[in-house]
Amino acid sequence: MKCGETKILLGKFGDFMGNYFDDKSVFITGASGLIGSWLVKDLLNKKAQITCLVRDFVPNSMFFSEGLDKKVNIVRAELEDLYSIERVINEYQPEIVIHLGAQTIVGIANNSPIGTFNSNIKGTWNLLEACRLHDKTVKSIVIASSDKAYGEQKQLPYTEESPLLATNPYDVSKSCADMLAKSYALTYNLPITISRCGNFFGGGDLNFSRIVPGTIKSAYFEKNPTIRSNGKYVRDYIYVKDAVNAYLTLAEKTQTLSINGEAFNFSNEIQLTVLELTAKILHIMDKGNLKPIIKNEAKNEILNQHLSSKKAKKILGWESKWKIEDGLKETIGWYINYFKNR
Repeated sequence: MKCGETKILLGKFGDFMGNYFDDKSVFITGASGLIGSWLVKDLLNKKAQITCLVRDFVPNSMFFSEGLDKKVNIVRAELEDLYSIERVINEYQPEIVIHLGAQTIVGIANNSPIGTFNSNIKGTWNLLEACRLHDKTVKSIVIASSDKAYGEQKQLPYTEESPLLATNPYDVSKSCADMLAKSYALTYNLPITISRCGNFFGGGDLNFSRIVPGTIKSAYFEKNPTIRSNGKYVRDYIYVKDAVNAYLTLAEKTQTLSINGEAFNFSNEIQLTVLELTAKILHIMDKGNLKPIIKNEAKNEILNQHLSSKKAKKILGWESKWKIEDGLKETIGWYINYFKNR
């Protein structure tokens, strides 16, 4: 299937979930990040009433550059501030809470674990506690965990039955957030579900240390892309629109199925090495003359990680709608426009 045909099949991005979110009150943390921006855009198309928690003003973020911030309620605060989080839940009374806010960079977590633990662990229990205090209004809570929560496993792919064996700071922070979510769901009967995805990619990611935006930027400016690892690390890569669809599927199904405290993997179940992904990007951009620079500097990272999403398919009816190549084509197009307008 060609990329253009894929778009026809999928239709308008905002139509994935029908009208379920029409006039629903939704609270999103981490709204100005990669996934958050696309999630806000989709929910605006669905006519949801959105309140966003935003810590920093990043003018080049899609959330601000495309004017999404002007169409939602914005609360400027940090996840570490329980009072502010509780105030949002109390005053805006969201029916749906989607918790994306986190420190997401592995290198930053290795350099400064306390900041990552405060954001990702304390921030999560603050959000859950605020929801517990106002459980009469909150009907659905989606917590964004990660495949990193599983840590290193002898058996792959990860399934939801795989134990959480994280050891590195970032990975541990996601394991803890994951377990906190399950604890609040089962102890207080809160309507919580947990998403575990692989590596996200899509237009709007301005962290050019990541492999997809970094490679696209290098290729656009006719530079050899840099790979900080040995290039052999195996990962899942999930397109941002598939990820948004996963979060919204959980937000809806949490209210209609008995899945409180359940975790779900979301994946296209295609694994690529960093070198293979880089090669795909260079091929699509017709930059075969460029050769990756292998720095082999990555430390404290797991060599092989990939997910099974059989549970999500069976229980939620969710499956990936985007081929890697089609998602990369759209992503590359976004960055070409971005660089042209700089």
